[in-house]
Amino acid sequence: MTDMSSMSRESRKNQLRSRIITSGAPRPSTSQEEDSEQIVKNAEHRTRRRHIIIFLVILTLIAAACIAYYWYNRSYQYKEASTVWEREFERDDTGFVAFEYFGDNMIKYSKDGASYIDSNGKDVWIQSYEMHSPIIAVNGDYAAIADQQGNTIQIFGKDGPVGTATTEMPIIKITISSKGLVAAILQSSTASHIYYYTKEGTRLRLGITSYLNGDIGHPLDISMSPDGSLLMGSYIYLKGGELKNRVAFYNFSEVGKNVSTRMVGGFHEMYDSSMIPKVCYLDEIYSIAFADSSISFYSSLDVMSPELLKQVPVEEEIKTIFYGGKYAGVIVKSASGEYDYRLDLYSSEGNHIFSKDFSYDYEHVDIDGDNIFLYNEDSCRIYNRFGNLKYEGTFDFPVSKIGNGGFPNQIIATGPQVIKEIKLH
Repeated sequence: MTDMSSMSRESRKNQLRSRIITSGAPRPSTSQEEDSEQIVKNAEHRTRRRHIIIFLVILTLIAAACIAYYWYNRSYQYKEASTVWEREFERDDTGFVAFEYFGDNMIKYSKDGASYIDSNGKDVWIQSYEMHSPIIAVNGDYAAIADQQGNTIQIFGKDGPVGTATTEMPIIKITISSKGLVAAILQSSTASHIYYYTKEGTRLRLGITSYLNGDIGHPLDISMSPDGSLLMGSYIYLKGGELKNRVAFYNFSEVGKNVSTRMVGGFHEMYDSSMIPKVCYLDEIYSIAFADSSISFYSSLDVMSPELLKQVPVEEEIKTIFYGGKYAGVIVKSASGEYDYRLDLYSSEGNHIFSKDFSYDYEHVDIDGDNIFLYNEDSCRIYNRFGNLKYEGTFDFPVSKIGNGGFPNQIIATGPQVIKEIKLH
């Protein structure tokens, strides 16, 4: 290709470009193009700013609603109550009917059987048995009902019965893990035994045998961690002719095999003159020992070396203990003359949450979630975790158990012959 032909072709292209520009709109100048770009940028900036403002307004409204709801739940006191639904039970001729929180609802048990009741008051399952003195232990989605001083343990899941354990010696107390593993205190003529059973009822080759005048002592109470690997117990033992008390921790997991007795912790000096009738695990880490003059808060964060986090002395007479979820507390007889009682609530780590003086003739106390229920057969008081009174009222039927309902302003009240879900207004 020659230079002349190349120049000719370039000339034709320039002419073509000239015609196209001429036949169209006038070509804008560089300054006009910059102005147009700035207008577009300003419009995009205004749109973006408007979106940010709308988002912040919505976020502020949501935060305000959450704060308002928080203060409403914290401070608002319900004045009235109405029945959402109710269900009547057939009369139980054995004279014993009791209820316990189980899963998301309740389990009803008596001397001749048990049933799991859903949030609408309907039976999910029913199981018959015969017991002289039924006692219950619940952990998560599993429950065990044993015949105290008898030899039978019935084990249940939320879907129904899963197993039956038969013991060789009389049953004193039981505890259960959230996986259905059961531990039972059994009593022989010469010793105390703690045996383990699977959820199907098979006895495991795990256990503790102890004697009142031995190194460990006699177990008063036991509690199992949710996964079943840890066990804590309250023991009485003889020393110098006097009865003493201690709290002992055992590890039955694989790492616990490194200790011949399985005992990984023992605490006794702080209980020199006290008795410990109740011990309990709140979760995998935190556990509590209720003595007659103190509450001790323990941590099993190190499963091979449990730690005493805090011991809270209680100078007044302890009338009632209660625990559940993230909390534990006591009700003591008030030292002042203005009120009859004082309620003290603590976190699972032993931190004091609130104290509340009151005068009310209660018979039972339960904690469910963030609500504390004080009640007798025909009335109740409900306090929240801030110590505020949420509701005070009476019932038109005998009540033996109260818990939270399906909504924050609803409760479930149960009695031997009726169960009701009640809405608070």
